[in-house]
Amino acid sequence: MAQMTMIQALRSAMDVMLGRDDNVVVYGQDVGYFGGVFRCTEGLQAKYGPSRVFDAPISEGGIVGSAIGMAAYGLRPVVEVQFADYFYPASDQIVSEAARLRYRSAGDFTAPITIRMPCGGGIYGGQTHSQSPEALFTHVCGLRTVMPSNPYDAKGLLIAAIECDDPVIFLEPKRLYNGPFDGHHDQPVVPWSAHPASEVPEGHYLVPLDSAAIVRPGSAATVLTYGTMVFVSQAAALEAGIDAEVIDLRCLWPLDLDTIVASVKKTGRCVIVHEATRTSGFGAELAALVQEHCFYHLEAPIERVTGWDTPYPHALEWAYFPGPARVAAALQRVVES
Repeated sequence: MAQMTMIQALRSAMDVMLGRDDNVVVYGQDVGYFGGVFRCTEGLQAKYGPSRVFDAPISEGGIVGSAIGMAAYGLRPVVEVQFADYFYPASDQIVSEAARLRYRSAGDFTAPITIRMPCGGGIYGGQTHSQSPEALFTHVCGLRTVMPSNPYDAKGLLIAAIECDDPVIFLEPKRLYNGPFDGHHDQPVVPWSAHPASEVPEGHYLVPLDSAAIVRPGSAATVLTYGTMVFVSQAAALEAGIDAEVIDLRCLWPLDLDTIVASVKKTGRCVIVHEATRTSGFGAELAALVQEHCFYHLEAPIERVTGWDTPYPHALEWAYFPGPARVAAALQRVVES
């Protein structure tokens, strides 16, 4: 298998689907000739032509609205919102149209669109280039919400998203584009080539859209997390010397509840980690589900480690970012309770 960064894996997924299905089109701001702000679509326009891969005006509402119309007529658009922070002008199209089309038409129409959005911090992007808005999408019935943490999953999940007849919000942690990141910003950058998840098949394969992955088996506590925090949580468990089981949710909704419940019932303790703000973050839903399904197995209160309830600060990036020290402290609290 080839070794790929997450950028290369995402590009490979789109390449595979453009080649397999003439109904797949890729477009967004600067994704055509320029190849995308992060180069995820580099070379695709040259290979498939400007009618299959093309640039769009700076209008997120127009991009998503046109994708819904294309999807209703049989195409499978893959559109890019340049940063997740910019999706808000398209929110009415996403919530009122894409998410509702199958229901309001009694199944006569679907919206098989994939909306790619780079998300998260750790790149000194400040308040308008660092948001993690996943909870806003998981709240909306009719949407699927996905966030991969590594190249192998990124390609398999993106192919599955493009083939899915439901609208899929595909969030890409930009700090992971070129390598895994364990939260130690003062240490040398680690490339994907040093990680086994960089081995990616060059052809077509799927990662199921409703599946989680146990990335670190353990018995002392369960860590529920996704995106960049997968690597932060693994580092925290190692540094704290705690035999924690780390679950990469990958697909936030629909959720692989069976894997979560089995792990928490085994360990009796649960720490939830995400980069987004704390109040009404997706971690609150996870905590509620764990309490509902695992109450009589819990040996300690559920802990949440998250971003703070403030805009993402530029000058205090690492005070906001939920680093391994904060995760390790939460693990220590649950195992000592």
